[in-house]
Amino acid sequence: MDAEMAALLSNHTRDLVPKPSNANIVGSRWLYRHKFDANGRLERYKGRLVAQGFSQQPDLDFDDTFSPVVKLATIRVVLSISISRNWPIHQLDVKNAFLHGDLTKTVYMRQPPGYIDSSFPDHVCRLHKALYGLKQAPRASYQRFVVYLFSLGFLSSKTDTFLFTYHCGYNTIYLLLYVDDIILPTSSPTLISMASLRLVASPDSFSLNLPLLRRFSHELIWCNPCSTPVDTKTKLVVDDEPVSNPTLYRILAGALQYLTFTRPNIAYAVQQVCLFMHDLRLPHLNALKRILRYLKGTLSHGLHIKASAVDCLVAYSDVDWVGCPNTRRSTSGFCVYLGDNLVSWSSKRHVSRSSVEVEYRGITNVVAETAWLRNLLLELYCLIFHATVVFCDNVSGMYLASNPVQHQRTKHVEIDLHFVRECVAIGHVRVLHVPSTYQYADIFTKGLPTSFFLDFKNSLNIRLPPDQTTGGKYYLWGVFKAKKNGSSSVANHALKVASNNDNHGLSKNEVFGEKEVPTRVKVLDSHSPRSPLSNNGLFIKCLPDENDN
Repeated sequence: MDAEMAALLSNHTRDLVPKPSNANIVGSRWLYRHKFDANGRLERYKGRLVAQGFSQQPDLDFDDTFSPVVKLATIRVVLSISISRNWPIHQLDVKNAFLHGDLTKTVYMRQPPGYIDSSFPDHVCRLHKALYGLKQAPRASYQRFVVYLFSLGFLSSKTDTFLFTYHCGYNTIYLLLYVDDIILPTSSPTLISMASLRLVASPDSFSLNLPLLRRFSHELIWCNPCSTPVDTKTKLVVDDEPVSNPTLYRILAGALQYLTFTRPNIAYAVQQVCLFMHDLRLPHLNALKRILRYLKGTLSHGLHIKASAVDCLVAYSDVDWVGCPNTRRSTSGFCVYLGDNLVSWSSKRHVSRSSVEVEYRGITNVVAETAWLRNLLLELYCLIFHATVVFCDNVSGMYLASNPVQHQRTKHVEIDLHFVRECVAIGHVRVLHVPSTYQYADIFTKGLPTSFFLDFKNSLNIRLPPDQTTGGKYYLWGVFKAKKNGSSSVANHALKVASNNDNHGLSKNEVFGEKEVPTRVKVLDSHSPRSPLSNNGLFIKCLPDENDN
């Protein structure tokens, strides 16, 4: 607390003045937090002085409010380009970021508890700079930071306001701003000195995983893992008995929404449980618990971004027509790849009168997303010379995108027709048919059987972090039969071999689960040309039937 007050005084954040008679006085308080390191160990205690911004009055104490948040698709695109070009990537955190913003409105605040000036106990603080808790604090700090970036030669992107680029000859810097966190890829390690920023890391690949479930670890300890996050046999309805205390459900559902930033394989499941937070029933609570059971077995998994060509965009679009039994609304989903890396996805509901309409609206959404991505890549000096390929499994939607034919049933989607057809005509987009067995966007629209879910999850690059192994390497290729209880000696031997190689985060329950045990297990070595992994280590893949080779 003393260090916090010393920092505020040195920054000339406030002055003590007599209390004005007709001014609105904002309260203040101390917030205390435990700061943990990357391994979850207690690092230090932190005390922060915050203003009680809820007592601020609009137009009197503040005007506009917003937080600078870069789009998540922009982050994944920039990381894909940087990894593919072998650029060093720097991750930074601006210390006390909100304390550097200059206030344009006069704000008065009570003296901090425990630090009241004994000589002037009735005085108040007139703030010159922003404090945490003030509604205009994010905007004020952002404006000062942008002025500094412009003075260095950075330019703000037109497609994403919070992406800044710097180009000088062959030197390039990308700066991504997310409130007070910065990602800074540079074409050369020496460029970091020009912005007077500190080098943090230079990884060869990224594995994105949000550790949001640590706070709920006590609920996950004793649950049994399951192989999929959604039950394919039933869909959620609203005609069951209500739950008396929905608070924990809403807390968990809110945290899971953030987890979908790096776990697209649970996007559909989280979307479904979030639909009923206003009227919670027992099946909805069980569906949420199933997601947690699935996450228990895949805690170390995350979105993997690796080096690949960044010269093409490929998208998949799919729709589950009138799949909701309560409202008969349709669910559409898409995913977009930049090279081999997944950079954007979506799962949302629509109102539609025909299957062709909802399929075409799904194509329109993904075409709009790819058009935005092409403009973003153009600003990043990463040109796409090939047409974006959009795969859908509906033949009627594919024909409507290419043939200039108007039908009576498509008059109400004429705007979408013109938009997609224009993109097809100028050669930016090609809409092609794909069989349902290769429609990766299915995972965003409905619950899938275990075999399809595991295959599609691997196609979305959701996997364990690429740990580097030491010692001998195992070259195992074999198909092992397992009983329904997972007690086959050969299958247990395969798991034992994997355990001898530090296990790579795999466990018996994670591979087999408690109830849904695959009939066959294949242990693959990553150095084999048929292995789906690019890192060192073992990968255990569940095969759906006896004919799979």
